[in-house]
Amino acid sequence: MGKSKHIRDSAPSLWRIGRFFSAKMGAYRLLLTGSFIAMLCQIVFVIAAPWPLKFVIDNLIIQDTSASEILSNPELLLILAASAIIAIAGLKALAGYLHTVGFAIIGSRVLAEVRQDLYQHLQTLSLTFHSKNKTGDLTTRVISDLGIIKEVMISTVLPLFGSIVLLISMFAVIFWLHWQLALIALTIIPLFFFAAGYLGKRIQKASRKQRHQEGAMASTAAESIASIKAVQALSLNQKFAHSFGANNRKDLQYSIRAKRLTALLTGTVGILVGTVTALVLWFGARLVLSNELTPGELLVILSYIKSAFKPVKSFSKQVSRLAKAATAGERVLDIFEQTPDIIDSPHAEPAPPLCGNIRFEQVNFAYEPGHPILHNLDFEVSAGQQIALVGASGSGKSTIISLLLRLHDPQSGRVLIDGLDIRDFSVHSLRSQISVALQDPCIFAASVRDNIACGFPDATDAEVETAAKLTNAHEFILALPKGYNTLISERGATLSNGQRQRIALARTAIRDSPILILDEPTTGLDRENEIAVIDALNRLSKGRTTFQITHHLHHAMQADAIWMIEQGRILEQGTHTQLMQANQRYAAMFKTDLKGVKQEENNYAVNR
Repeated sequence: MGKSKHIRDSAPSLWRIGRFFSAKMGAYRLLLTGSFIAMLCQIVFVIAAPWPLKFVIDNLIIQDTSASEILSNPELLLILAASAIIAIAGLKALAGYLHTVGFAIIGSRVLAEVRQDLYQHLQTLSLTFHSKNKTGDLTTRVISDLGIIKEVMISTVLPLFGSIVLLISMFAVIFWLHWQLALIALTIIPLFFFAAGYLGKRIQKASRKQRHQEGAMASTAAESIASIKAVQALSLNQKFAHSFGANNRKDLQYSIRAKRLTALLTGTVGILVGTVTALVLWFGARLVLSNELTPGELLVILSYIKSAFKPVKSFSKQVSRLAKAATAGERVLDIFEQTPDIIDSPHAEPAPPLCGNIRFEQVNFAYEPGHPILHNLDFEVSAGQQIALVGASGSGKSTIISLLLRLHDPQSGRVLIDGLDIRDFSVHSLRSQISVALQDPCIFAASVRDNIACGFPDATDAEVETAAKLTNAHEFILALPKGYNTLISERGATLSNGQRQRIALARTAIRDSPILILDEPTTGLDRENEIAVIDALNRLSKGRTTFQITHHLHHAMQADAIWMIEQGRILEQGTHTQLMQANQRYAAMFKTDLKGVKQEENNYAVNR
């Protein structure tokens, strides 16, 4: 029981995936109806295709006396039969073109909408989800997996209905012509489903493993390319190449296995169709010789068997693609079934213009049950006050900021701004009034101007330049080849750390938010760039409620209050002078930090 349940849970049927995508097709009901009508017309013309030949064979080639009395002009019959063949072929081609294009348009539009929805859904999922899933694998699901579903939907799933109708219609005509031959032809159906079921499961299993390996390869490639500087500097090329190669070899192994099984299924179906055709020909010829069936009727039946089983043969070739599509669909639906941890409450409203008075009331938080990070945290920060958060890594500093941004919600307690619970605000309206400068600034592959204005798209050129001047970025931007129109490479690789940070600060400045969060913005900077960034931060934080996370305690000296955070609690708090006079943990750490600063300044002076 456990095994079957595991298989059912890990490999949802194409029916489940089809229901998900069919819900998106409602907007294209008219086009879908027209495409199905065109497909049904094509089926009618396929059924009619062999009948002109039947009349010619039965009435002209076979010299039947009664037929000769009926026919007064054999040449006219030939002309009519030839014209009918051309007309049927033309109309069938037209109907095929219409429904193929119609289904392609529907499939492409539906998949484009699903891809957009999937991408937007990924943006709403929690940081916990993203920390547990590799970027490359998620990218593969958005791009590659949906591409496979799109291809299979257009080329296999949507036309499958037409193939089933064609099969039923042709067997109905065969039953009408001779029911015994129809029963012989029907013997292939259970044999086909047995072969497809047995081999199809093995193909789907191999395809699922192959998609897993492709996701692993994408993750390895994305990780190594994104960190190419560190990979080359640390000589990690071979390590990543070995990891990629191992996944690549496994992918090849499962790909070959799936191809072999598909070829075996196709060959098996070919043998079954050939056997059934031979049996129908054998018994049909005997019926013709005994005048129980005309040669034209036998020709129609054989033609139908050949046409009816073309979809069966084609389906056997598509089993591996259907298996891949089922696996890809499973991976896509897995993401859609993930629910965001942070959503707008039913009564949430846009946040009013905030002043920046912040209060934590008895806040408790844990990333994992039983491992609390914050313990009954209770504090209040007045609007415009500047708070420095210091302490060892893992003490809870970044968690406090995450709760303020509503990247997480506390297990108990409340976070309030201007006396209002932030859970009563829409998430977007809350975050739009909080500016953040991170340790690793996010720079996009766009112009300098677009990077600064990306958080405020309506910004004028004057506002962009004002923000750049405020953060000491204006001068070096003008020195770039095209000034503010200079294109920056991906992740800002063509800029120095200090330049990237000042552009990111300019982006923060242009939003003019009442609340400012600074998370180690000077880490990794040389002394000259550090001085420029600190000067920019001092100007940027004036009049704003500011939280500054820093391990460099000399950066915290000018704050209105310094909080020493340890194990999720505020161990010490006060001004720099007050904490130094207390001569406890902060004072000891500051003295150690000061020695390091002096050593850095000495080294800087020597190098200059």
